[in-house]
Amino acid sequence: MADQGGEGAGAVEAERAPRVPPRWFVRGAWMVHRGLYRVTGGRFGLRRPAPNRYGILRLTTVGRRTGKERSVIVAYREDGPNLALVAMNGWAEPDPAWWLNLQAHPDASVMLPDGPRSVVARRATDDERARLWLSFFGANGDAYAALRSRETPILILEPRP
Repeated sequence: MADQGGEGAGAVEAERAPRVPPRWFVRGAWMVHRGLYRVTGGRFGLRRPAPNRYGILRLTTVGRRTGKERSVIVAYREDGPNLALVAMNGWAEPDPAWWLNLQAHPDASVMLPDGPRSVVARRATDDERARLWLSFFGANGDAYAALRSRETPILILEPRP
């Protein structure tokens, strides 16, 4: 008789690669989210992180080619006074434009549920990255990392004086 939920079932589940939604779904969800934020004048769409869920903020960067302000809604975790972001483009391979903008112009601003903050961006150190990757993806972090052809950067937004 087959194992109906003992240790064997857990082992099979642990070996299964994590599933991520298709890119069109991820992009569509963020577009809807951004639209709701805009339509409600910012009353909906931002949230503080909790122990088992990421927060959502609005990041405004300076375009690396245009010099114009560009805003996106992204997920974040708090790391002391800093904010941590995963530089991912809906599980697609290219880096997100906002990360490319921050590389060219690290000074940026964020809108959090409790108000705006001026920040400066930097790439996480190896130790920070390992710890923060786990905070975003948990015990399956290595399995999620294996879905990508290269290492996904983690960014640190430090408060700017």
